[in-house]
Amino acid sequence: MEQPVLVTNGIKDVMVPTENSYILAEKIPNAQLIVYPDSGHGHLFQFPERFAAHVNLFLDSDAI
Repeated sequence: MEQPVLVTNGIKDVMVPTENSYILAEKIPNAQLIVYPDSGHGHLFQFPERFAAHVNLFLDSDAI
């Protein structure tokens, strides 16, 4: 089994363009992509509760 990977990005990220996150998630087997609306590179700080919930769901999933 391939190691699961969580890829996250903000839709307006100028440091790591969102398109790159789509490509990364597409190229990595067993990757999950979450793109946060109305946010940039600091999406984890702009949506801390949502980000933490997504990370917890990912870590609690059977895929890991």
